[in-house]
Amino acid sequence: MVLTPWDWLAHYVGMHPGLAAAEEFLRGGKWRERPAGRIEIDGERLYAVVVREDGRGQARARLEAHRRYVDVQFQVAGTDEIGWRDVRTCEALTPYDAGKDVCFSSETPASWITVPPGVAAVFFPEDAHAPLAGMGPLHKVVVKLAAEWA
Repeated sequence: MVLTPWDWLAHYVGMHPGLAAAEEFLRGGKWRERPAGRIEIDGERLYAVVVREDGRGQARARLEAHRRYVDVQFQVAGTDEIGWRDVRTCEALTPYDAGKDVCFSSETPASWITVPPGVAAVFFPEDAHAPLAGMGPLHKVVVKLAAEWA
């Protein structure tokens, strides 16, 4: 897991080469006026999802994990709280859904991360995370990078 100002994502390309493409997309700003929903960038290899919804609070946020994608969650407006836990310590509540690349866990996050506007949180497949635990209106862009980048 990485927490960084979004314009520093390029410093982490050694962790995943797709982070440079995510930073370039965010810098381009094509997401700014978009309504909630998916933005195509590079097919299934790289795409983004604009999220505009009210936070759920920590009590209602669920841990989720992905196998095929790395999440770059860029906070645009509102302050999110995101729970984190090592996926190896999670028990799945639901079977892994390969079509949606997600499974959910009933475990409690080991820690909570405050993500203010202008900051990106990067979650790799080994990072279970519980997003949208902030309160009030939240606006974020989640850039999905194929974990296997070729």
